[in-house]
Amino acid sequence: MQSHTEAHAIKLRDLPLMLRLKQNAIVLHSELGLTEDARGQNSALLSSIVFPRELHTLIAQHDGKNVVGQFRYRPGEANAHIVYLAPTLDDEDEDTIWLHILDAMAEQAGKNEAQTLVGEVELSHRLFETMRRAGYAVYSRQVIWRRPPLTDAAKADVLVTGETDADQIGIAALLGCTIPRILHTVLEPSTDMAGLVYRKDGQVEAYLAFSEGGHGVYIMPFLHPEVLSDAAAIVAAAMRRIDRCRKLPIYVCVRGYQGWLENAMLDLGFSPWLEQAVMVKHLTAGVRQTTFESVKLATSGGQKPAATLRMVGAEDLRKSRLGRAVNGKERG
Repeated sequence: MQSHTEAHAIKLRDLPLMLRLKQNAIVLHSELGLTEDARGQNSALLSSIVFPRELHTLIAQHDGKNVVGQFRYRPGEANAHIVYLAPTLDDEDEDTIWLHILDAMAEQAGKNEAQTLVGEVELSHRLFETMRRAGYAVYSRQVIWRRPPLTDAAKADVLVTGETDADQIGIAALLGCTIPRILHTVLEPSTDMAGLVYRKDGQVEAYLAFSEGGHGVYIMPFLHPEVLSDAAAIVAAAMRRIDRCRKLPIYVCVRGYQGWLENAMLDLGFSPWLEQAVMVKHLTAGVRQTTFESVKLATSGGQKPAATLRMVGAEDLRKSRLGRAVNGKERG
């Protein structure tokens, strides 16, 4: 009997199936996943069914199985970003239908003129290998550090201020010299993130992009190596400027080329929480439907949990050394 695969944009009649599948989703967009409920039934992300301007939701069906995928894309930007896939891909599953939903999202993102499709996934997760099969490359490693809300209101040792139009040239110069050139278009902060600036001798030496939501605060620090000795004080000052840092968990994303920030995170009471690969697929016009073979990988253990990524301890992180990519040559 011949296999049949179909993928289409989600419709209202698919809503009950979507809600059921989302309860076992894997979130591939850390900023959204850690600040908002990307999978909950009452999430604003469900508005994509009726108002699909930025969020695009598709469903793939193959031999009686269903997978939902959602990506976010803003017209005019270079990158589209996968928000989630549901259900998560477990070790005992054949990955054919997940390959098809990844291909369908790439096709749709390409039609919307995105140049790349990006997802953040745990290196040891089964989906990592599936995404490589689907044409994704690892552009960077990153660790999400986590700490509880601030409990003190001590005065900051350094001054950080909200970004202004006058700071944009300085911020662009800082990003240009701190992000490896080949990674610029993929790893810069999203345009909807707010920002705080630290200046030294009149120059922008640190930029801290952040997002706030009902579930947490997500910070992406960009610090010039020359302010290494002030790194902990700069991040601490930024946290004190963000009101929700006193109420919600705080997450800081440290990319592989910023491994020198590890000690500052430990000094500020953060613990390494999630370890991820930033995976990127370059898109071209007229993506054709791809045929995938069924593949089932052997597994030696039980079912993998639905959580996006594994927890990592400080000792584990020191052994693997996030700094292995400090030289910026992480592509591939």
